Amino acid sequence: MTTHNYVEIQGHSLFYREAGDPANPTVVLLHGFPTSSAMFAKLIPELAADYHVIAPDHLGFGQSAMPSVDEFDYTFDALTDLTVELLDTLGVDTFALYIQDYGAPIGLRIASRFPERVTALITQSGNAYLDGFTPFWEPLFAHATDRVAHEPEVRKLLELDATKWQYTHGVPADRIALVSPDRWTLDQAYLDRPGNNEIQLQLFFDYKNNLDGYPTFQKYFAEYQPPTLITWGEHDEIFAADGARAYLRDLPDAELHLLDAGHFALETHGDEIATLIRDFLQRVNAKA
Repeated sequence: MTTHNYVEIQGHSLFYREAGDPANPTVVLLHGFPTSSAMFAKLIPELAADYHVIAPDHLGFGQSAMPSVDEFDYTFDALTDLTVELLDTLGVDTFALYIQDYGAPIGLRIASRFPERVTALITQSGNAYLDGFTPFWEPLFAHATDRVAHEPEVRKLLELDATKWQYTHGVPADRIALVSPDRWTLDQAYLDRPGNNEIQLQLFFDYKNNLDGYPTFQKYFAEYQPPTLITWGEHDEIFAADGARAYLRDLPDAELHLLDAGHFALETHGDEIATLIRDFLQRVNAKA
């Protein structure tokens, strides 16, 4: 069964979901924007029979603490440091990483800093290359150079219509009924908490610094050749499929699966992704 837990890291309460036997290999699931570890609620039990699963909420997201922007420096470097300390506190030394959206720059910082700890990578709409950036990003990158002029435009990304769109765009008509309205309703409730918009705007502003880390991530891929599974929504209009294909430049043995899905492929292709992950990790662990 999945347990719901809190631990204090750097003076802040971090929430995480945990399931499976800690004696088994660990899989760490890192969520993206604008969601939380709730996005993995169905995937966790699919993996927990054979794996120890940890899924944290990043600070400022979900059930984790939400210190104001005056109380915490919201950067992806800082969120990475919290995640590393969380894993250290939980005694998780080695692990496979599932990275999605914001989870990618956090997880790939961890992997490139501690390559000996990461047994495998699973990426779903988790960019590590300039390939795949879509027009969705134009106002965000403009905001990163002039926050005052472009803040009204990017604030629209924090509204309900934008949150719903992230879940529904690119979803084939015969699968749209699989996407529960609870998903975007819950995410929007978290976004609408007083002070959370300012947190998200700060992370929007910092996102450009992730691109500076891409050469380091790519060097890590090329040098260490981590076993990698790519399960990506082919119709994702945030991180396009070219971002998935780009991994093959440095990881020619990576397994690429482009799914008939959008940005949140787990919502419509959860069973397929779970099967791909189990088969992939079984082969990885057999070689270990």
